[in-house]
Amino acid sequence: MATSIGIMDSAYFVGRNDILTWINNRLQLNLSRIEEAASGAVQCQIMDMTYPGVVPMHKVNFDAKTEYDMIQNYKILQEVFNKLKIDKHIEVNRLVKGRPLDNLEFLQWLKRYCDSVNGGIMNENYNPVERRCKGGKGGNSKILKSSKYLQTSAIYNTGSGDMLGPNRISVPKQSKSSRGAGGPNSSEIEALSKQVTDLNLSMDLLEKERDFYFAKLRDIEILCQAAEVENDPMSVAIRKILYATDTKESALDEAQDYLNENFNAADDEEEAEAADEEAAAKEETKA
Repeated sequence: MATSIGIMDSAYFVGRNDILTWINNRLQLNLSRIEEAASGAVQCQIMDMTYPGVVPMHKVNFDAKTEYDMIQNYKILQEVFNKLKIDKHIEVNRLVKGRPLDNLEFLQWLKRYCDSVNGGIMNENYNPVERRCKGGKGGNSKILKSSKYLQTSAIYNTGSGDMLGPNRISVPKQSKSSRGAGGPNSSEIEALSKQVTDLNLSMDLLEKERDFYFAKLRDIEILCQAAEVENDPMSVAIRKILYATDTKESALDEAQDYLNENFNAADDEEEAEAADEEAAAKEETKA
């Protein structure tokens, strides 16, 4: 059972889309961004599904918006980890900030752990919607509306023999009413099907390219967090760029200003030391 998972484990190379699909399928949700799971409620319910009855769902706040409320959810999750003797410290202060990288990494770890417990097999007797109704605040709000939508979609797609992921494009089947006059002919349907196939292929390629560059950024982040260089001006400047939250402005200028300030301070210090050494040498010469 994997409680301690190395940073180079294959778990940390699972893409964002795969993680969202895993969550949505198991909890009947419709999350579209990793940050939507930053409140800790989703993680609590994933553990509740893996170990039914262990998580006090009546205390979990599915409508947590403030950092205070989110922290309460993570306290519940940490207590569950301790109870199950799972050696994993939750970096709460990072997760509640909603940073995609931090939340993705924690969810990657959580998926790897849950898969090691149940082999990745879903608990068919677990009703996620019913369990959320037993949750604390927000158990019947927005998160439940999205789950009802997914239930309806799953029933429809199961009946047609197609199970679709959250980002997949489907081609509507030709209905009896459309086969009459004015309806699409077989050549049009074939052309649309080819277009959808091409779009899905392009999407797969873009996701692979995104994951490739994400892995590179993650490697850079790990290097910058090493104890030997963590406080080095260059490492700090790189982290300023990595953790920038304003998408409208580049963080490069701020990072360059930080480097210039540190380099100028270092130059001034060297000049002062050189002046002191020169003064000391003159004093020795006089003596």
